[in-house]
Amino acid sequence: MARPSALPPALLRSAIVALLAAVLAFAPAQAQTVMTVTTTIGWTYEEVDGPAAILDPTALDEDAALLDDAALVDAADLGATRRYAPAATLATLGPAKARFGPFAVVDAGTARMAGDVTAATPRQFAAMLAAFPALRRIEMIDCPGSLDEEANLILARAIRRAGLETVVPSGGSVRSGAVELWLAGAVRRAAPDAEFGVHSWIDEEGREANDYPADDPVHAEYLGLYRELGMDDASAHAFYTLTNSTPFDTVRALTRADMARFVALD
Repeated sequence: MARPSALPPALLRSAIVALLAAVLAFAPAQAQTVMTVTTTIGWTYEEVDGPAAILDPTALDEDAALLDDAALVDAADLGATRRYAPAATLATLGPAKARFGPFAVVDAGTARMAGDVTAATPRQFAAMLAAFPALRRIEMIDCPGSLDEEANLILARAIRRAGLETVVPSGGSVRSGAVELWLAGAVRRAAPDAEFGVHSWIDEEGREANDYPADDPVHAEYLGLYRELGMDDASAHAFYTLTNSTPFDTVRALTRADMARFVALD
């Protein structure tokens, strides 16, 4: 068999470029500063200016996130003029190492959450844990609730199984189904001015919790979840009754002290 002739220089250069491109395509994710995960495309990498560890100065106060209550007690009146929205000091999540739906990973142990839970969020959460197995904490900045209740319950159980700490920092706001995500924390923390908002759930036909008979199995699902998250029977029933006493189209504001009536806080 005849020996193949050498490649012309132009083709050789093209082959080298193609080889380098292939190598870069499989380079470790750590070589990039920012990565974004979507549910349909997978990984997309972006360059950002400056080190990702330097946070936007308008983002979450790291000292506040540590929740030294003695240091934060003077800020408790911030909630007096704020209803169902984060404080102005939490206007941004700051630069992130990676984003997974409503989650922004800011360091190896911490993710911040802002936005609604959708049908895709449990998968995004699982992808985040796979990519950052050292995660230990979710700081809940601005969490309005869920657009998919089944996904929200799945996510709450996943947070519990992962043994993560859930934190509402000073100025943070957690409402509706997101309250259950905070309750799911193996350790729960909240600043004195943390904001919680609850209301009844509603089904696809517009019926709310109190439209169902007291012995309907639908109630057992929620009560069972609260028990899984560490409430005793009395606390589970009391919290469920409290949430359902407020119609779906309104919100009842609760404080850190209110939540401490139902679960232990650290």
